[in-house]
Amino acid sequence: MGQTKAAKDINLSTTEILDDYRVVCESRSASIVGRKEVFMGKAKFGIFGGGKEVAQVAMARAFKDGDFRSGYYRDQTFMMAIGALSVQEYFAQLYAHTDVWYEPSSAGRLMNGHFSTRLIDEEGKWYGQTSRKNSTADVSCTAAQMPRLVGLAYASKLYRQNPDLAGFEEFSINGNEVAFGTIGNAATSEGMFFEAINAAGVLQIPMIVAVWDDEYGISVPKEYHTTKGEISTVLEGFQRTKKEDGIEIFTAKGWDYTELCTVFQKAAALSREKHIPALIHVREMTQPQGHSTSGSHERYKTKERLAWEEEFDCIKKMREWIIEQEIATSEELDDIELQANESVKKAKNEAWKAFRASIVQVFEEAIGYLQNLCDQSAHGDELNDITRELESTLNPIKLDVIKAIKKALRVVRSENSAAKASLIQWLNQTLESNYEDYSSHLYSESSLSALAVKEVKPIFDEEAEVVDGREVLQACFDAALARDPRVFAIGEDVGRIGDVNQGFAGLQEKHGELKVTDTGIRECTIIGQGIGAALRGLRPITEIQYLDYLLYAIQILSDDLATLQYRTKGGQKAPLIIRTRGHRLEGVWHSGSPISMILGSLRGIYLLVPRNMTKAAGFYNTMLQSDDAALIIECLNGYRLKERIPENLNDFTVPLGIPEIIREGSDVTMVTYGSMCRITMEAAAELDNFGISCEVIDVQTLLPFDIHSSIVESVKKTNRVVFLDEDVPGGASAYMMQEVLEKQDAYYYLDSKPVTISAKAHRPAYSSDGDYFSKPNAEEIFDKVYDMMSESDPANFPPLY
Repeated sequence: MGQTKAAKDINLSTTEILDDYRVVCESRSASIVGRKEVFMGKAKFGIFGGGKEVAQVAMARAFKDGDFRSGYYRDQTFMMAIGALSVQEYFAQLYAHTDVWYEPSSAGRLMNGHFSTRLIDEEGKWYGQTSRKNSTADVSCTAAQMPRLVGLAYASKLYRQNPDLAGFEEFSINGNEVAFGTIGNAATSEGMFFEAINAAGVLQIPMIVAVWDDEYGISVPKEYHTTKGEISTVLEGFQRTKKEDGIEIFTAKGWDYTELCTVFQKAAALSREKHIPALIHVREMTQPQGHSTSGSHERYKTKERLAWEEEFDCIKKMREWIIEQEIATSEELDDIELQANESVKKAKNEAWKAFRASIVQVFEEAIGYLQNLCDQSAHGDELNDITRELESTLNPIKLDVIKAIKKALRVVRSENSAAKASLIQWLNQTLESNYEDYSSHLYSESSLSALAVKEVKPIFDEEAEVVDGREVLQACFDAALARDPRVFAIGEDVGRIGDVNQGFAGLQEKHGELKVTDTGIRECTIIGQGIGAALRGLRPITEIQYLDYLLYAIQILSDDLATLQYRTKGGQKAPLIIRTRGHRLEGVWHSGSPISMILGSLRGIYLLVPRNMTKAAGFYNTMLQSDDAALIIECLNGYRLKERIPENLNDFTVPLGIPEIIREGSDVTMVTYGSMCRITMEAAAELDNFGISCEVIDVQTLLPFDIHSSIVESVKKTNRVVFLDEDVPGGASAYMMQEVLEKQDAYYYLDSKPVTISAKAHRPAYSSDGDYFSKPNAEEIFDKVYDMMSESDPANFPPLY
């Protein structure tokens, strides 16, 4: 059949239109079948993209090689349409298949509906991005895709406007790449959404946001979510004009295929050519299966609404349009639908077969080992019961196997046999395999890992001028910006004034505004700007002005950046450096040290805590050679302290996870980091005057922590240990204690109980007195260490008070 007028109007052939219809039918069928699989007990949970299909094939038509998606868990149709998700892969994720070959988005680590493309190979090397269609890895948290979307689009701006990046054509061709974001209408109530929209309008970047509006957020209707009930109406103040930059706002109906194709193509052309951000508000969408398998939408939608959704189902409307325009007959569409259902059924069966095969091998091996154990045990009857119970389990999974094996080994705990030894060996191997399946890739495991960067010690000319610590950092950043065109820095006050502590002083003037850039007060999207740019091959340094302000960005750091390598099992990376300053200065919001919050929420990001600016510079050099992400906390009160600039400033590195003994001693081991190093050293010097020899250890990095277990060697010598920091009681000091006493077995060598010295439970009070009485001071440290010695030797160390 030739091309009809309607097809010409949207610049698509008949074949392309019918292929879109096939995709939407396959996607809807996959949703329906997937829901049934959950209710049959073959999968644990299901969330689907029904009702959004037609808008997503329209978006896919505007999506080109090199473009990026940053979306959410309703986008299955789009991923299928761009060829980034097969139906079999879709079901492999539903079943949580842990093999990357079968489930490349997350290797079974994420619930269904969380999609991505693999951006790096098994060695951690980038695939070419401009020759493929790309999707960043989804997260469940509503609107969390928005901050990174800003960065994905911002990268195109840098690639277009910075001539030094012209040679990186595997990442960009003249910045022509558009970043497409998707979000549900209810999630536009999140602050991250508004922050991202505002940032895009300020930056003027090729970012398109499609809002899938079905008028509900789970059970809650739109009048509870959005002023005036329409996000496009709310955002009218952002609309660009002939005289003012802003964003272009479009609307379209979610069931109108031609309108959707026209709008997405127009928005993409505008964004691609002129770097104008756009929002496409797709109204009148439906959600025919409700929010998820957790409940039915009949509970909260009226009969009238349900009837409307049936009438305006987007696939039904697309079918009517195709027939009306004589693009295909009803019989031809029936055949497409039948084929779609059959192909989905076949793909589902293949996915289930492959998933079960991965379990059956382990299951059959376990049965064999259990039977051997039965034959060699005096507890044969009990072991036979365990074996039969496992054999009778319907659709057993790995945990059923491990539970049975451990139950059996408890039964034969007093026996020794070859069968038992073999079973224990098999169990250990299986647990190791499960670690690979479920716990690998928290950090980079490539040759570019930060842990693989070789240490290069700084070289100092003893006659070199002593300068402020900030000047060491300034020289470090100057060198990094000069040697690598991919490096850039952004943050509040970073540009024109060179940051509030002058680490970038004069560098914007020297290297240009694209390399050293001011931002608005928007910590969440500063981080997102860095994440997205790092995903596209750049090397951003994003600054959070004070450590206290990290709270504004902690969610996106925790849910997105920290989990990135893990949730893709090494399929994506964003080697972002977050620069901040903390510990001691003045008052409640400018001298925080919430390290336990960071330790608890940012596993997956290295936490580096240098005691001076030379150490900080070495860490920046290390991380810029690696493909890991890191948070580097500079000492707020250290910028004016005097240091020498290393002669090998370009080359020297500080290794991660290697503590440094900064004062040797024989009586007490004192473990600390950051600004506490100076205070601890002051106390140690005073204790020495009273005959107490303290060994002071700067851990240097908290994540990772002492990878060679060196601190225990000091405890073996002193038989006493104190952990000091500025976090709240039970915070990072407790973390360090666990690392040393429990993991390094240092408890075995103690003659006195371990001691922690931390800040008070409240935020630090203002003024020098407020700091003194809120955080550890040299006198407090002296008293606690002296008391420790007095307890064991009161004759030589009589009580002070």
